[in-house]
Amino acid sequence: MSSELDLDGMIARFKERAAAVKQRNLPPVGGDERKAFIQQAEQDFMDFALIGDANPSFDDGVVTLTIDLRPKT
Repeated sequence: MSSELDLDGMIARFKERAAAVKQRNLPPVGGDERKAFIQQAEQDFMDFALIGDANPSFDDGVVTLTIDLRPKT
């Protein structure tokens, strides 16, 4: 399976998705729909950015994504 699994490519795609969310145009909606769209975009960005910053590893059939959330000093 590891020969078929491109972890670096997967991480790159998540980085691309995070960037795409930042560039996403706001549809012509207002009120509660607008608020829901913005909240979803913020959640999408956070999810994609976290995985995009992960350090992946594949050991003994298990993919592990390590995400360091400690503040940079």
